[in-house]
Amino acid sequence: MRTLLIAIIFGSLTTSCFEDRDDNVILSSSIHDFVWKGMNAVYLYKAEIPDLANDRFTSNEEYGNYLNSFSSPEELFESLIYQRQTVDRFSIIVDDYIAFEQALSGTTVSNGMEFGLFRFTETSSEIYGYVRYVMPNTSAESQGIKRGDIFYGVDGTQLTIENANNLLGSSTNSYSINIGVYNDNGTPEVNDDSVDQTTETIELIKTPYTENPILTHNILNVDGNNVGYLMYNSFTSTNQFDSELNSVFGEFQSANITDLVLDLRYNGGGSVNTAIWLSSMITGQFTGDLFIREEWNNEIQAQINSSNPESLLNPFVDEMIKYNSNGDIVFQENINHLNLNKVYILTTRSTASASELIINGLNPYIDVVQIGATTTGKYQASTTIYDSPDLGRQNANPNHTYALQPLIFKSINSEGFTDYDAGFVPQIQLNENLGNLGVLGDINEPLLAAAILDIQGIGRIGNSTQNAINFFKDSNDFIPFSKNMYINKPLNFYYYEN
Repeated sequence: MRTLLIAIIFGSLTTSCFEDRDDNVILSSSIHDFVWKGMNAVYLYKAEIPDLANDRFTSNEEYGNYLNSFSSPEELFESLIYQRQTVDRFSIIVDDYIAFEQALSGTTVSNGMEFGLFRFTETSSEIYGYVRYVMPNTSAESQGIKRGDIFYGVDGTQLTIENANNLLGSSTNSYSINIGVYNDNGTPEVNDDSVDQTTETIELIKTPYTENPILTHNILNVDGNNVGYLMYNSFTSTNQFDSELNSVFGEFQSANITDLVLDLRYNGGGSVNTAIWLSSMITGQFTGDLFIREEWNNEIQAQINSSNPESLLNPFVDEMIKYNSNGDIVFQENINHLNLNKVYILTTRSTASASELIINGLNPYIDVVQIGATTTGKYQASTTIYDSPDLGRQNANPNHTYALQPLIFKSINSEGFTDYDAGFVPQIQLNENLGNLGVLGDINEPLLAAAILDIQGIGRIGNSTQNAINFFKDSNDFIPFSKNMYINKPLNFYYYEN
């Protein structure tokens, strides 16, 4: 059992920056008050935002006037974000944390069609969609949608950069897609490619759906050796899915696989814990060694360093363990290890956050062969902040359902590498070809085939310029917080002593 330190930093950080502020904020919205306090308490880039300084306000009246100057909690939140377009692209505020919690666990409203959107030229405003995969037992599956299908419009309207959110966004529960046919016009270049329109339409309906992040896995025979393949599409950190992931590695272990191809091409990230566990499943020989360490804002970093510095270190582990806010174990399972010295990871521009953490954390220890396209570039983690005395879910203000998901620390691997804003560039650059997407998990699918060729030692084949798609968005971009990295540990975990 862990014992809680007497001094809890988050209690002190959310108290008054000047005397009796909490008792006198009469003019300002309580939600605005929560937004400012939450960001002041934990935001990674607090030092870069003058309005978040502890001495920013000298009186209750000044503080109240400041809060009242914003028309909405969202406006206040955005004013406190550091370099939204380049540095902090990921912090969000939500007005319904119940739905948000469901999304974190993998439950969303979906029609089952996961897609990418692209434009053929950099200057084109018209965009086209292609189906990446279809989830089982969904509207898309029942309507016969399959990987590689092309659509150019929704309800008869041509998709554009400007209207995509309205036509495909989460507020749209049903729509019909206009089916097209991809035409490479007989050349290997993409600049002359087009989508031929047809009269075919398919209606899709969204319903509540929980996606299993393990889309497919199998064991391939390559020159007499067993090669494991796993397509893993999110780090949801639910007990069931973490246990199923461990079971897959049990199968790989029993089959004595010699190589592993981990397909993260559409994985936008999620739980830091699951990323650590997955990396520990791939390896096993580094248990106890540092996987990644955390760097918080200066104030929190100093306080954690003085109270429980070990909590900032995330090592490779032998078992999956989850704690509740009281420090009690609520989930525990031994990890199946493969003890590999090399792993193949398939990526695209949609590969982000916890997926990139796998690459960065493993790089100092084993040979990580990345195949596909450059990743998103997301190294910061976040957590959910509620309007409660300790910012946790318990005792949250019952008068509203707002919550924050701000960036709280950046991840740094054992060699000190971080800040990979431009993403990870693959050793074998191979963009998906809309004219030949292949079947996921099949040995002839281009990205998997490239991995197998390298395993066989035949050579590396890439197309760094050919078929380079002008990527715009994917279906995950229409779901709040779908490309983020978060911790499952309660905040007071950082102030526990073993």
